[in-house]
Amino acid sequence: MADPRGFLKVRDRELPPVRPVPVRLMDWREVVEHRAASSDPGHGAMLHRQAGRCMDCGIPFCHTGCPLGNLIPEWNDLVWKGQWAEAADRLHATNNFPEFTGRICPAPCETSCVLGISEPPVTIKNVEVSIIDEAFARGLVTPQVPYFLTGSTVAVVGSGPAGLAAAQQLTRAGHTVAVFERDDRIGGLLRYGVPDFKLEKSHIDRRIDQMEAEGTRFRPGVEIGTDITWKELRARYDAVLVATGAPVPRVLDVPGADLHGIHPAMDYLRQANAVVAGTDVPDQISAAGKHVVVIGGGDTGSDCLGTALRQGAASVTTLAIGIQPPVDRPPNQPWPTDPVLYEVSTSHEEGGERAYLASTVGFEGDEHGNVRHLRVARTRYLPDGRRVPEPGSENLIRADLVLVAMGFTGPDTFTLVEQTGAALTGRGSIARAEDYSTSLPGVFVAGDAGRGQSLIVWAIAEGRAAAAHVDSYLRGSTELPVPVSPSTRAMRP
Repeated sequence: MADPRGFLKVRDRELPPVRPVPVRLMDWREVVEHRAASSDPGHGAMLHRQAGRCMDCGIPFCHTGCPLGNLIPEWNDLVWKGQWAEAADRLHATNNFPEFTGRICPAPCETSCVLGISEPPVTIKNVEVSIIDEAFARGLVTPQVPYFLTGSTVAVVGSGPAGLAAAQQLTRAGHTVAVFERDDRIGGLLRYGVPDFKLEKSHIDRRIDQMEAEGTRFRPGVEIGTDITWKELRARYDAVLVATGAPVPRVLDVPGADLHGIHPAMDYLRQANAVVAGTDVPDQISAAGKHVVVIGGGDTGSDCLGTALRQGAASVTTLAIGIQPPVDRPPNQPWPTDPVLYEVSTSHEEGGERAYLASTVGFEGDEHGNVRHLRVARTRYLPDGRRVPEPGSENLIRADLVLVAMGFTGPDTFTLVEQTGAALTGRGSIARAEDYSTSLPGVFVAGDAGRGQSLIVWAIAEGRAAAAHVDSYLRGSTELPVPVSPSTRAMRP
């Protein structure tokens, strides 16, 4: 462990600074000022103090809070001792991409931190990202080329966190791996779904460089099912891993939903990210000068808010159908569960308005078919838990652009089912067994495509676990590690 009395000496929870709102709204750079410890002595001292708060708690519940089973107390101890190379090794033992999770994971590990019972929890997420940033700064992150090649080939379909994690693990096991991505750049939702102000794409690019040096092959701009059929892909490769995510958006079926100016949130974010990357997007969905309404109060809605403010929106209103969550942990969500709390993201700090108990019941447009208003009613909870609009409570909200951020219903499986007859679950995800295998011989599935919309840590954990099962399928056994969190396993179909 770190300092045995650290949690008694240091009671305050310290985090890196964020850039001032007026400054950060002028660009797309990351809001949080992440720094390598070696480049900023003050930051290094802060990390030493915060890592030292990690307790000798007997049973580290942070392990169970993290689907990856990250060895949190171990690398906290190593950071406290200043042993950065060893800390990076322990971090990479369970997580292929800590620079991603350290920036955009909601950190369920922190809500299960034992210190959090009575004090502010350890800043696990910040220590994690600081370790990997320091490792890159010191040149400690190098390609891990396999000692031998097995002669087996694997196709990974989808280049989000699940696909990338599986591809890296399988490449290091000696298989020849090709990653297929239908977009023009590798990264999946990391590339086109997460704004740069949360995750600058240089972090993705340097991991891609590492993976290419290790032997992973990338095939962007290829859509399986169209450019290559699923049957052709299976015939070309010894195994196929489907990691296409769950990109099908939830539809808001109310009167006027077909008006111009109403878009799925991910279509809007995808175009914004492409433009930031230097791509010319004709007829881009832009919030510039418009009154914007975001329907959905989650992370995607927050991303839309920050993006719209940077584009120069006249106003942004975020609507959530449910009640405003409490600031503190409620009694029915005790430690170490991950509670639903009222959160103020960096985008919420920048502007806009938030409304709760807001049920959208319709849209109104002008004579040209463009949306101009939302009809919103107060949400009423029924005894059985259903939420319905309160009669007589409707009011109008000005809207020139509406972004629907109500989550996703599952993966796009049309061509897969049409061409192979693959089995689906009742919720539309790709059916799988506990070894991540599908109803198709030699075809596996990992991440959101199999479990439904979830967190980045679940995607990486499932990518790593699926890779071990694919390796075992190809060679009869495997030496690849599997995430050790007790809840990290595939769901039965």
